[in-house]
Amino acid sequence: MSRLLHRDTVPPVPAAELTARSADGSRIHVELHGPEDAPAVVLAHGWTCNTRFWDAQIRDLAADHRVIAYDQRGHGLTPEPAPGGYSTNALADDLEAVLAATLAPGRRAVLAGHSMGGMTVMAAAARPGLREHAAAVLLCSTGSTRLAAEARVLPLRAGALRTRITTAVLGAKAPLGPVNPVSRKILKYATMGAGSAPDRVDACARIVHSCPRRARVEWGHVLAELDLAAGVRELRVPTAVIAGTDDRLTPPVHARAIAAALPVGLGLTELAGMGHMTPVEAPEAVTAKIRELVTRYVATGTAAERKAATAEKEDVA
Repeated sequence: MSRLLHRDTVPPVPAAELTARSADGSRIHVELHGPEDAPAVVLAHGWTCNTRFWDAQIRDLAADHRVIAYDQRGHGLTPEPAPGGYSTNALADDLEAVLAATLAPGRRAVLAGHSMGGMTVMAAAARPGLREHAAAVLLCSTGSTRLAAEARVLPLRAGALRTRITTAVLGAKAPLGPVNPVSRKILKYATMGAGSAPDRVDACARIVHSCPRRARVEWGHVLAELDLAAGVRELRVPTAVIAGTDDRLTPPVHARAIAAALPVGLGLTELAGMGHMTPVEAPEAVTAKIRELVTRYVATGTAAERKAATAEKEDVA
């Protein structure tokens, strides 16, 4: 049995769960994995996904990291918001709420966002909560603007017609229906590389098909009008970017533009043959990059903080 298939049937058991309260009162479901005092990592999933999307990373990192994963509003165990509750500002509010609920004042973490999760980080780039808690950032398979214009899911030449149809698809109200061979084939074509293993395609299909229709549609409208270019320029923490070369939803043109505009860019890693679902398609590469960022920007600082705290206690005694 492969790791992904086993992961799908036996998800990681959180050390704890909690509810963060966002600025508009929305309840955000949060999972906490791994030792409480270990270097911290915060995972933000993408459109139509949930915390299960990060299971491979959680399994690996939780042995020696405090892994914080949360369901975006309307996804997973986080309820759909009230009318008007779908916006990039709401995404930023939610991330700030999660950081405040899970990290002590001044404690820093690596923030990793996939797709809409990356957009969440960009939307929150200038927020005090992010600047207090973000030691470094990993943006996976994401974009900051012109999503509908650049998407290559439809086999049409770039232009106004393709953009209009793509915009309509993003906001389509038709139900996805059950996972079956046809739906798996469609999802693989749209979101994953041609060489993706069947069990990984199935894992992604089950996650995506479980997303409530209203949340999928409402967030699709937000993505179609997305413009977070200013957020990229405000992301003033060390930031690495990962993209799949065969990503049709957010083609590498987005990752290259983001990497070029970042104030403290750490470079772009393009994963050959991978599609949009990089944390599932290439879990080892994504996890390794997170570990690298933790080692470079969090672990040393965490050790120093522990040493200082121990010394302070000894002095008091």
